[in-house]
Amino acid sequence: MAKLLGHSGGAVGNACETLACRGEAERVGSNPRMYRATSKTAAAAQRAAGPPPGPGPVLPGQRTAAPAAAALPPGGRPGPVTRPNGQQYHPRSLAQLPDVEALRRLRQAQVAVLLYGPPGTGKTSLIEAAFPDLITVAGDGDTTVGDLVGEYTQDQSGGYEFIYGPLVTAMQEGKALLLDDATLISPKVLAALYPAMDGRRQIQVKAHKGETITAADGFYVIAGHNPGVHGAVLTEALASRFSVQIQVGSDYDLAAALKINRTAVRIARHLATSQLAGEVGWAPQLRELIAFQKIADVLGTETAFANLVGIAPLEDRDTVAEIVTKALGRPVTALALGRQL
Repeated sequence: MAKLLGHSGGAVGNACETLACRGEAERVGSNPRMYRATSKTAAAAQRAAGPPPGPGPVLPGQRTAAPAAAALPPGGRPGPVTRPNGQQYHPRSLAQLPDVEALRRLRQAQVAVLLYGPPGTGKTSLIEAAFPDLITVAGDGDTTVGDLVGEYTQDQSGGYEFIYGPLVTAMQEGKALLLDDATLISPKVLAALYPAMDGRRQIQVKAHKGETITAADGFYVIAGHNPGVHGAVLTEALASRFSVQIQVGSDYDLAAALKINRTAVRIARHLATSQLAGEVGWAPQLRELIAFQKIADVLGTETAFANLVGIAPLEDRDTVAEIVTKALGRPVTALALGRQL
């Protein structure tokens, strides 16, 4: 398909994935990626067949993008996207597009994105759904330059060989790189990444004979940030590298659509409103609500509500218990072991 259309394989792959996410094609294979037309594919092709706008000037080193897919139609709802772990992600709206499609367009344009919001709101799930070729770095205060670029490791013969890190691998293979919890990584460590994100698209691996690595077509950096996590610092240097910064909150409408207990969803909405008003510091996010339903299915709703109170931070637990108790009309305390049977 890429050869016939005259576009890069990555661009065509992203376009096909967009069609699949919108229910206008069907993905039938992962390795290699294969797609099948559906009854909606012809209509999608007709919508895209209008005369395209004249192309603007192409800057040196800039890639031409594949034709953009049409925006999400009014009232339209894209189908779920399967993540690499087999779980399904339900796209949300972003700039009048399905969020996965918006991120893919930004990748085509090489515009770096920072997603920020509380843990459990689906930032990582969205990124995994948008980019099947994703390589992830789980950032923390102990992350080193070697963890990004690579380091020498002892081999079976007792000698040492240099093993490239995720940053170099993503650059060489033209893949997307996720810096999860990027703001927990030391600014000095992140500085090793910046030359790969600017116009140079190169880094120098000083530990490996000063080797210069040049990013292949398709290489892209995206990051996640949890502002409320202790130690997370969004420096000016880091923020300036990400031209688009998107706030991600929990989609409680999606939680209801996923058949999660209605009372639990209502409590979560109430706590989220109280959190915005500064009355409480914590509210259950989508991750906690999904876990709630799993616990309820296994151990019953009484246990699930008790656990919901128990996972609240200690400083908010009494307030959460009061709200849950009021919603249920009976006392609810944190889940705890009882007497010996």
